[in-house]
Amino acid sequence: MLPWSFEGAEEEITLKVDLKRTFTFRNSKQTYTGIPIIVANMDTVGTFEMAVVMAKHAMFTAIHKHYSLEEWKLFAANHPECLEHVAASSGSGQDDLKKLTSILEAIPAIRFICLDVANGYSEYFVEFVKSVRALFPHHTIMAGNVVTGEMVEELIISGADIIKVGIGPGSVCTTRIKTGVGYPQLSAVIECADSAHGLKGHIISDGGCNCPGDVAKAFGAGADFVMIGGMFAGHDQSAGDIIEKNGKKVKLFYGMSSDTAMKKHAGGVAEYRASEGKTVEVPYKGDVEHTILDILGGLRSTCTYVGAAKLKELSKRTTFIRVTQQYNEVFS
Repeated sequence: MLPWSFEGAEEEITLKVDLKRTFTFRNSKQTYTGIPIIVANMDTVGTFEMAVVMAKHAMFTAIHKHYSLEEWKLFAANHPECLEHVAASSGSGQDDLKKLTSILEAIPAIRFICLDVANGYSEYFVEFVKSVRALFPHHTIMAGNVVTGEMVEELIISGADIIKVGIGPGSVCTTRIKTGVGYPQLSAVIECADSAHGLKGHIISDGGCNCPGDVAKAFGAGADFVMIGGMFAGHDQSAGDIIEKNGKKVKLFYGMSSDTAMKKHAGGVAEYRASEGKTVEVPYKGDVEHTILDILGGLRSTCTYVGAAKLKELSKRTTFIRVTQQYNEVFS
């Protein structure tokens, strides 16, 4: 028997769950309000088209780094309302920094920077974060990826506001296979959130979400933001053509360290390294609006199950238990 006595109460309670968060960032001193779900800065999903739909829901998009300055200007002119919900992305090379600088100088309404490297464990990357902070003292900087508390603290002290957490959990990432390096994502989020919050910093759980329940678990583990790639692949707003194959419609989705990405953007995989991503065919899913509503609906239901009136309360209402199987696969 349900603990409430009038019809429709469950739906009403779920509807009233507040998924928006307000953050004030440690180093930029900037304040942001929105639903803290981020589309990953992969060139198949971190698109301007995706950002337009996400911004309608006060959700965030890390725009991939391969758009030109002219394309950025056109987007900014046509969709100024989206600029508070996007980040301009950059690698750690000097050419990347020059391009980032030109974009931020041309479009001052962009307030977020996403510094994205596969391996955040280098002195060079720490120095790069410091230099970007010096150049843009009032921009909010996302930086990563790392998976341990010590490196989260190092990057926050060096000027980053939000640390991207995750090595190997992505659906098209093969780092753990090619290198043997990685960290279980839930454990990484729990450890890194504790370290970041102790310094008044924030973290993004980046990778490992295959369904709305995984997004809820990441927030429950202490993530301030959750970054998603694969769940947003295959939509109208995702890059790439729709391909007809065996009577079914598909779109390509690939990791940014894959052969496909490196051939597209760097002329191929360098001899001294291996590809750490794969290319997959994702079923065509239509408008991303349906996926957004599915994720948000699942997240609201999670909050009602654990007694959280706001997303902010979720991590204080959750207990994790190790299991061998969660989903009943009898009819799968």
